[in-house]
Amino acid sequence: MATLVTPSSAVSISPLQISLDQIIAVARHGQEVALSDDTDFRRQISRGRETLERKLGEGEVVYGANTGFGSNARYVIPNDELAHHQQNLLEFLCCGVGEALPEEAVRAAILLRANALARGLSGVRLVVIERLLDLLNHHITPVVPRYGSVGASGDLCPSAYIARAMVGRGDVLYKGCRAPAAEALRNEGIARLDLQAKEGLALLNGTTVMTGVGSIVVDEAAYLFRLSLGALAMAAEALGSSPDYYHPAIHMAKHHPGQLAVAEMLNSLLFDSKLAIPLDEIRHRVEEAGRRANGNHAVAAAGESIQSAYSLRCAPQGLGPMHETLEQCRTVIEREANSVNDNPLIDPVSDRVYHTGNFYGAHIARAMDGLKLDLANLANWLHSLMALLMDDRFSNGLPPSLSPHVGVYQGFKGMQLVHTSLVTAIRHWCAPSLIHSLPTEQYNQDIVSLGTHAALTAMDIERLLRNAVAITLLSTAQAIDLRAGGGRMGGGTRPIYRTIRSVSAFVEADRALDGDIAAVVGLIERRAIPVLAW
Repeated sequence: MATLVTPSSAVSISPLQISLDQIIAVARHGQEVALSDDTDFRRQISRGRETLERKLGEGEVVYGANTGFGSNARYVIPNDELAHHQQNLLEFLCCGVGEALPEEAVRAAILLRANALARGLSGVRLVVIERLLDLLNHHITPVVPRYGSVGASGDLCPSAYIARAMVGRGDVLYKGCRAPAAEALRNEGIARLDLQAKEGLALLNGTTVMTGVGSIVVDEAAYLFRLSLGALAMAAEALGSSPDYYHPAIHMAKHHPGQLAVAEMLNSLLFDSKLAIPLDEIRHRVEEAGRRANGNHAVAAAGESIQSAYSLRCAPQGLGPMHETLEQCRTVIEREANSVNDNPLIDPVSDRVYHTGNFYGAHIARAMDGLKLDLANLANWLHSLMALLMDDRFSNGLPPSLSPHVGVYQGFKGMQLVHTSLVTAIRHWCAPSLIHSLPTEQYNQDIVSLGTHAALTAMDIERLLRNAVAITLLSTAQAIDLRAGGGRMGGGTRPIYRTIRSVSAFVEADRALDGDIAAVVGLIERRAIPVLAW
């Protein structure tokens, strides 16, 4: 992770909304976060706390502050047990299982929890928000198991692991190692947080883990999508297809913004390519074959078709929806990231306590489920390109399996098998999560969103897709070299090809290629392969 940036460039928790780009800057790149010193803003947070304390002092029943949790809400807790009640919340919910969530996803969740609580409707003290920011700015990341959230009363179990670290319990990632939270806090001079009434619930009762994971997924999916279009453009060059399928006049006739954007991207990638062939030139070849046959009054069989396969010709129409999905997901993520998503809400302006369900994660679940379908469709698209490249019946003169010495060496035959394995796994994971609700928690949570499941399975798909994209890029680079076309590529595809060749040489004779795949995946993870911006 990158080192901290200067405070002047810190992301601010303030009345303004935070963006997906800011979430990624904090989660992935270590950007510092500061709580705004705006007096009115801080006063609004304190007023929420003051309102809650007054109501509790007057004996008003406030869910989760002086009542039991969930289905135990009918039990009223005595005043001398309120602080212990919040501490205990962190105990019984720390029963998650599975591998730890990625550090960047947990950092995103911490940022979003701080931003939600700072809206002033959660009834917490300023120090609670400040402790969350301390975790971020001192790079103390709680170890959070993958499984435990059903995404309805928020991300209870995973959020409990985050809150537990703030009070000095559990384990964290600190200075590259797993360490006790108490030790990390002590080393950084951070005081342990003593929870007061409702504060434990406010830290747990929200959608910030699923939204944090979703933020990472959307950011990475956007890069993979653009990189996949680069691979598609390279395949078009390797197969001698035409850039004319991406002419703006075609796509303006159908009006969809995603289709127009993909066509524009492919046009830019193929600009000045000497490998992609204009349709006029292809048509002249086909017409010439027809003229030769007509002299014999026979049906002409040209050496190529006037139209390429759908995976090349229909790319804007087929992949344009994913561009639109990514834009929609960004909107949903940013709305949820700037929401107050816990229960109950303490409104100092109206002097009311609202018992509500803003913790329900359906918006994130629906967005992630939709993105999973688009990721699977993109995987299918890459699989079709691989099929064209590998089969000499459809590859316009490329050797079978992209082997320069057919028969003696098998070329990319094994790579295609692995690619197919990855794509089938992606298709398996793309099933929706939202519809798999089950009643739980003594029928209090009788319907749940499974938003965290949706976000995590989208992350699983994205990680598999990295490998499928890497194999596609290696295959298209091999095909380009078989055409001796590295110097004749388009302005957008040439830098991609050169970057791939910097870590993987042309396959002249069969060799193990798992290391090559891993090297390209490493480039993808570091965003080291140049892609065009929208």
